[in-house]
Amino acid sequence: MTNKAIWFDEFPLDLARRMAAGSIMEQLGIEVTEAGDDYLCGRMPVDRRTVQPAGVLHGGASVTLAETLASWGAGCCVDRRKQFCVGQEINANHVRAVRQGWVHGIARPLHRGRTSHVWEVRITNDEGKLVCVSRITLAILDGPMQGPAAS
Repeated sequence: MTNKAIWFDEFPLDLARRMAAGSIMEQLGIEVTEAGDDYLCGRMPVDRRTVQPAGVLHGGASVTLAETLASWGAGCCVDRRKQFCVGQEINANHVRAVRQGWVHGIARPLHRGRTSHVWEVRITNDEGKLVCVSRITLAILDGPMQGPAAS
């Protein structure tokens, strides 16, 4: 990583993959796939776990992908031994239906402050067409992160 990277230390991609076990990430098939200097990517299948009864991607599944990526991103911009992040607000605009394949999210910070972060997540289909855009505000709280993600 270059000195321009936003991560507190090198992004723990392997940890994000291991932490999926037993979580909503595993239930929905969400994968964190890449961490660049200032972004985080992931993907989620459009299948029986993530569609609504009408057979298209459920908006709640898109929001789950967005919050997953933004939370991992914000949480890895701070020293997890001293601070942790919690979601405060999330919104999403669903602009295209998806019936099959994968959706791909890319999360980038819009604001990284001392006490809050705002992240944008753009979700696209396999053809790169916009499916959903979401904005997430996270509070940065003092105290060590509890649980396995702290290590």
